[in-house]
Amino acid sequence: MAVIYLAGGCFWGIQGYFDKLKGTLCSQVGYANSAVENPSYEFVCSGNSGAAEALELYYDESILPLREIIGRFLSIINPCALNFQGNDIGTQYRNGVYFVQESDEGIIKECLKLWEQKHHKQAVTEIIALQNFYPAESYHQKYLEKNPSGYCHINTQLALQKWEG
Repeated sequence: MAVIYLAGGCFWGIQGYFDKLKGTLCSQVGYANSAVENPSYEFVCSGNSGAAEALELYYDESILPLREIIGRFLSIINPCALNFQGNDIGTQYRNGVYFVQESDEGIIKECLKLWEQKHHKQAVTEIIALQNFYPAESYHQKYLEKNPSGYCHINTQLALQKWEG
């Protein structure tokens, strides 16, 4: 089992997408790299916590390799958007990949570089070690599963398409 943290706008959509993939073992949404301990959603939305809305994703590397996770992640967000995704605006909506295993950093950076070369664009995706992660309030967990018509900038149905990498 491996873990990675993904931030790409509203965490509901990221969770909804990755929960549909074979190889996802478990996930929860929360706040990554916060300057304050255990921030509330309201405090994170104020922009004063330094936290990013993120998905904690535990996965089976033999079924869902990190390269595929990063490739899929970059395909559902706008890696060039600084502090926003879709209608979600603010530093808490920045896009980033936060790793725990140092060996993951090189893979993540390589995937991002390949994305930039393919799209001829400069990404602003933050790639740094995870400093902390605080689970979001229970009403945020599996939100799109509980509220199928809830707002989301991510088409979670894209997860059902075969990954061509």
